[in-house]
Amino acid sequence: MEFLRALEGIRTPFLDAIIGLITRFGEETVAIVVLCAIFWCVSKRIAYGICVAYFLSGLTVQGMKIIFRIDRPWVIDPSFKPVPSAIEHATGYSFPSGHTQSAAALLGSLGMQVKNMPFKIICFTLIILVGFSRMYLGVHTLQDVAASILITLILVVLAVRFFTGEKVTKKKQLILSSILFLYVAIVIVIAVGLFSTGKIDEKYLSDCLKAAGAGLGFSVGMFIERIYIDFSVNAKNYFWQALKFVLGIAGVLILKEGLKLIIGTGLVVDTIRYFIMIFWVIVLYPLIIKRFFAVKSDAKTAKS
Repeated sequence: MEFLRALEGIRTPFLDAIIGLITRFGEETVAIVVLCAIFWCVSKRIAYGICVAYFLSGLTVQGMKIIFRIDRPWVIDPSFKPVPSAIEHATGYSFPSGHTQSAAALLGSLGMQVKNMPFKIICFTLIILVGFSRMYLGVHTLQDVAASILITLILVVLAVRFFTGEKVTKKKQLILSSILFLYVAIVIVIAVGLFSTGKIDEKYLSDCLKAAGAGLGFSVGMFIERIYIDFSVNAKNYFWQALKFVLGIAGVLILKEGLKLIIGTGLVVDTIRYFIMIFWVIVLYPLIIKRFFAVKSDAKTAKS
């Protein structure tokens, strides 16, 4: 808390605004947009490495949050005041930091897979800056941030090492998807067990189930896309690439928010909604890409 109080002493409205922008690199929306752009338009190999690291680390952090149940800094010490604008997005328990995990998974995986050294430096610098922003804003402690970076980067290394091969056999992909599926199942069991014994309330169970739904959608979708679809990221020109991306993101947003109007909200339906949203990204929209956006010369060549 001493370090957070020191940061509290240097706050200014200008720094609050700048660091408030930096912390957005750790938000779910940014990760979705970047991942979709890479997956649909740049490189599926890189995108799969990021996605595996993102879901594994996200599920791990969600699991640790409900296991350790460490409160936010201002709850532990009511005399401490975070930056007011940051409180809205600081939901759930404090340890480990979810924003830092999101940034470390996304940018760490990018930094490891892209060979350009200046780009690597930018990626890992942004990870540190996002972690710092969470402490400056007063919503996480140094312990929260450090644990999140360490855990996530370990999983990033494992994901890039084992999930990003150019050629994947059906047997190998089934094993990889099964590992992810089992990991999701373990988190669901832990969350439901803690909820049933009254150790966490419905809000925290809901957060875990949303992450689990997305993880299930990815584990199933990755197998289907890699083995049976294998679309190409190439398009006729930049206009078609941009159009492909815009239409796909519109589909994500419609599913993310529009499904609430159709199936409502709740523990089960929110899990289903996140499953469908990721399934759209990995399976349904790639089918559309393959039908309407594919370059004919790519039909008989290896996909990116």
